[in-house]
This record gives sequence, structure tokens and C-alpha cells, in this order.
Amino acid sequence: MKAFWDDVQLTHTPQFFLQRGHVRKNFETPARAQSLLAACHAMGMDIVKPQPADLAAINAVHSQAYLDFLRDGPAAWDAMDDHGPELVPNLHPSPEMLAQGAMPSATIVGQVGWYVADTSCPISGTTWAASLAAASGAIAAADAASGGQHAYALARPPGHHAYAARAGGHCYLNNAAIAAQRLRDNGAARVAVLDIDSHHGNGTQGIFWDRGDVFFASLHGDPNGYYPWYIGHAAERGAGAGLGCNLNIPLPKNSGDAAWLQALDHALDAIRTFRAEALVISLGFDASEHEPLKYLSVTEDGFARAGAAIMAAGLPCALVQEGGYNTDVIGRLLARFLSAF
Repeated sequence: MKAFWDDVQLTHTPQFFLQRGHVRKNFETPARAQSLLAACHAMGMDIVKPQPADLAAINAVHSQAYLDFLRDGPAAWDAMDDHGPELVPNLHPSPEMLAQGAMPSATIVGQVGWYVADTSCPISGTTWAASLAAASGAIAAADAASGGQHAYALARPPGHHAYAARAGGHCYLNNAAIAAQRLRDNGAARVAVLDIDSHHGNGTQGIFWDRGDVFFASLHGDPNGYYPWYIGHAAERGAGAGLGCNLNIPLPKNSGDAAWLQALDHALDAIRTFRAEALVISLGFDASEHEPLKYLSVTEDGFARAGAAIMAAGLPCALVQEGGYNTDVIGRLLARFLSAF
């Protein structure tokens, strides 16, 4: 199996993270990718640098105004008096503002609040290039899956919390959504995205919410007690042409292998019923029992069994890396998952 990776993804080094009123070091560090990359080398995978980003493939998912902000925002921020080292929002448009016609601001401070959902994904001058490289890997993995092969995109920064025009949760470009759209554009009539990250893939859900050609399934910690807090409930089923093409399986805190794997089987059954021709896996390891912000409690064996179950679905897969923040274990979890897969 090929693994797609570009060293420029290490240049994104976010520092800021506001959690429960504390300013903390950001969890989404280059060390995450280095741990996963070491595992790929140890498994003897064919590690390939993807071709430069196909901007048309990214535009098929994200708005041009948002992409312009990610690319040009750091320069505008640096030109502002008394600015911090990273772009971090201090105000978001409230529902009341939006209901009364709120519009994007002409100032960079207002733009950050408009295009960034939370304080966990600061932006710097290196974010755009790293995000493009991550998306390029997802596109390459989708192209491989279009040819009937499985491939792994070591995507960093991750992507599944990014909406069409909004960053959030360490995510800037939605790599899994870009891969799914690429599979559609390459000829797959019906594509499924299966998100096994411990956090709900709210951005992916939002992008495909009203579409009937892409099925989205997510198993994750209950948003009543876990990020993204407001969305990811079982009643969210899609809208319009997408009604019934969205499946959320929220799990209670400390759910271990049995409940998680049962949820996975339910999601795979739904994907079979949908008759997907190709599969994108949002592959997060933050459901691990060893995570720093542990909510679920999945073991190494659980991840191995998940890899085997997904492989048994018999669909060409583009595996796209999402979360997993314990750098001491995520490489081993990747090896267990891919070995079983």
C-alpha cells in the first residue's frame, strides 16, 4: 500500500490552544506526523510525495473566498499593529447577527472570526502550504482508490472539522471530503465516508448534508459531553436529496471495544445498503484508551479488529489521517490497524 506524505506538512507548528479557560500548547504537533511516518517506514510502505495540489479539486469542496483567506490572511495579520504570532479569533458572528444579515468583514480580525470556528486551529504563514500538501495526499489516495487500490494519506493537519468555508478543531481543508469528491469526479456514482475519529466529523457532515451521492457515517463521543458539543446527534440524517445519507452513532464516555465495534458494524451495514462503490476512511486514533483527552476507551486490538472489518467490506479505500494525539502510541495503532486491514 502506498502512503502519501510531503515533508512540508511538518512546517505547520500551531502554538495556541484555549481549553477550559487555560492557554495550553496545541496538541496538533509535527511529532504526530513523525510518529505515524516512522510506523509507515517500519511497515515497509511505499512512501510517495504527492503531486502539487490540484486546486480545482480543492475548489470543488471549499469556497474561493475561504481559500483566499487561508492563503492571504497571515500577511494581513502581520501588517496589523500589535498582533500576536498566530491568527486566532476573538469574536464570532452570533446567530442573532447572522439572522440580521451579518456579512464577512473587510478587516483581518473580523475575517478570522468569520472563517475560524474556535480557538484550537491558529493560523500562521506555514499553515496554507501544509494544508495544501495534506489535501494533495488525500487527492492522490483517492486517485489510487479510483484505480481499485487502497492507499493511505498521512494528512497533517487533519481535516474533518473543516466546513466548506470555515476552519475548526485543528482542521483547515477537509481532506476526507476532498477525497470523496475526487472519487465522484473520477467516476464513482456513490461514495461513502466512514469517520472513526473519536470526534464527530461535523465539517464533512456539513459539506455533504444535502447530497444523495455521498453517504457519511460517523462513530464518535457523544457531543453532549465532547467536541464539537453542538452537533453529531443521532437525529441528524441529512436534508433534501441527502435525507437518509447521514448516519451519526454517538457513544457514551468510556465506551470500549465492544460498543465501538458494534457501532462500526452498524455503519458498515448502512454503507452496504447505500451500495457505495468506493470508501473514504477518516482514520482517527483519538478513540484510544491512551489519549490525553480520552473520551472513548478503544484498545489496540479494537483498532486491529476495525481494520479487518473495514477490509472485509470489499471496497477500494482512501484512508485519510485525522486525529490521534498521544505520539507514544499512534504509530503502533496505525501499524495494528493497517496490518489487519
